[in-house]
Amino acid sequence: MPIAFSAILIACASAATVSGQDQADPGKPQAVREGETSRPGGGSIDLNHTFASPWKRLESDGIHDPSNPALPLLQQPEEALSTLPPALEGNNVDWVKALRDGYIDPRTNIYPETKVNILDTDVLMEDTANMPIVLFPHRAHTEWLDCSNCHDGIFKAKKGANNVDMFSILQGEYCGQCHGAVAFPLTQCQRCHSVPRDDEAGAQ
Repeated sequence: MPIAFSAILIACASAATVSGQDQADPGKPQAVREGETSRPGGGSIDLNHTFASPWKRLESDGIHDPSNPALPLLQQPEEALSTLPPALEGNNVDWVKALRDGYIDPRTNIYPETKVNILDTDVLMEDTANMPIVLFPHRAHTEWLDCSNCHDGIFKAKKGANNVDMFSILQGEYCGQCHGAVAFPLTQCQRCHSVPRDDEAGAQ
């Protein structure tokens, strides 16, 4: 029976499996001294130095029990995530770029018979009032999620059958099922509203 994977499970599992291949490629993580971690494009961060970090340490994140003696066995978010392509929102990782550029290699299925279908089709959502048109990329979603995650529970797989609006999304419906929760937040308007109205014909 096919299994539908959630983005958060794959993202968390993948964070600890950063690819170290192609060390000659300046866009990939480079070898660094003990106690340091690299950033894409070169340079390194001293993990033993105190500096402003977008990631909270496990013992102070409000989720993990700081008195748990097994806590030191877990990898700190700073160590795991700072080597991945950066983003300015969410958990500060561009997960799509991390996947496509080979920084991570998540397992696509548990059972060999599970079929993975990547759909490389874009959908233009034009009913956006005065905002730029929304371009929904199926590929960026189906690289992480099985189709059954969305169809036909969250979205009906038929053009014009979904009355998507920002109020519903902000209430956690439609795109709001993931965005703002396990995917980049809704404050990044331009990432979805990406097609200017005068460029609509060219985008199709």
